[in-house]
Amino acid sequence: MSACDSWAQGILAHVNSAPGSGAPDALHPGAVLAERFEVVGEIGVGSMGAVYRCVDRRDGSEVAVKRLLDQSQEARFEIEARLLASLRHPRIVSAREYFTDPSGDFFSMEFVSGPNLAELLDRDGDPGLPLEDVLTYVEQACEALDYVHRQRIVHRDIKPQNLILADRGVILVDFGVARELDWRSGTAGVGTPGLMAPEVFAGGAVSDRSDIYSLAATAWTLLNGSPPGYTRRGSLKGVPPWVEQALLRALEFMPEQRTPSAVALVADLKRRIVRDLGSDLALSVPDDRRPASLLEAVVRTAAGVFDAAAASIALLDEATGEAVFHAAWGAGAREIVGVRLARGQGIAGSVLLAGEPIVVPQCRSDSRFASQVAAGTGYVPVTLLVVPLRRGSEVSGVLSLLDRRDGTPYGADDVGRAELFGELAAIAVDLGPTALAGHEAD
Repeated sequence: MSACDSWAQGILAHVNSAPGSGAPDALHPGAVLAERFEVVGEIGVGSMGAVYRCVDRRDGSEVAVKRLLDQSQEARFEIEARLLASLRHPRIVSAREYFTDPSGDFFSMEFVSGPNLAELLDRDGDPGLPLEDVLTYVEQACEALDYVHRQRIVHRDIKPQNLILADRGVILVDFGVARELDWRSGTAGVGTPGLMAPEVFAGGAVSDRSDIYSLAATAWTLLNGSPPGYTRRGSLKGVPPWVEQALLRALEFMPEQRTPSAVALVADLKRRIVRDLGSDLALSVPDDRRPASLLEAVVRTAAGVFDAAAASIALLDEATGEAVFHAAWGAGAREIVGVRLARGQGIAGSVLLAGEPIVVPQCRSDSRFASQVAAGTGYVPVTLLVVPLRRGSEVSGVLSLLDRRDGTPYGADDVGRAELFGELAAIAVDLGPTALAGHEAD
């Protein structure tokens, strides 16, 4: 296997060795996708997806393109792909774009060349790798994890195969777009036995701390030559006790007792990370009355609470009567901030006009949806929930939640919680810091 091809094994770690019976035909060399990506060859294929090496005809660059094979996962594939394409950090693979073609749904990514850490272990392990090298790899992986966790994204499959040693250091790849579902429970089958956190292995909730466990298990594997057991871990020979103790804290069985963050893990290992290398997914327009940090915190929190791929706040411009998008987080944030909607225009404008929440399970078949506005931002959502921001009886803006991360639609049972969040957001955002003081005085 070539160094360039090796990173793709992580992408395919959770798909079966053969495509399902309803899978489309394979793409052959010379095929052109979306009049842009020319297929060079197939890297690998499974029941959920296939990965192809392609050349981007626009600039001649080599890219990896993942094709969705299981159409039941189409919504989730698109939602996660658009969100991941918004990430910007030198320690993570550069995701490019989601696109469709007559032959299916696709997601293009940077083609990362270099050996993965599993290959380094196989080649140079005796039985493990040198301590200083491993600590450097973990430090750089922590920079990647710290960034994605602050963006409210959990990787879900940290392992040596998904950490590539490229020219710029360790690069984290395979963010689990359209993971295979477990047929028995319907939950996402993610992670690698021996490296996944116990709660994930048992089918429980996945969190930031699940990634911390997997990174610690990866470090243990690189030092020891084999992964730690869930009960009998043995010891790390030739490794200082403080390193072993730091890893054992991160390998605690109960997530609440585990090292809580990438920053804490790297500190336990007596290393430091640079935290300002990536761009935040939250953006806002300059506003003298409202601190950018406040606006961005609200949309970021809204996205986290409602598991949204994007969230935004539009406030009423009293001079024009329009709704102006002041802040947004996630996919499409750069394009939507600053956009104006007339009262009654689109779903957000309709909520601003009527003062009543609107939930749309399928945006693209709803006549109220401002498809032209969405197309202009480059993000046409699958599902949408919009609630008014109120001060008393007055509606001063709207909070929009776009696309639940798991691909399921927003429904009526989400409206009440979103309205409660909107009440708090209205106090914090609509009138700014002076409103908070006034509210306390009341």
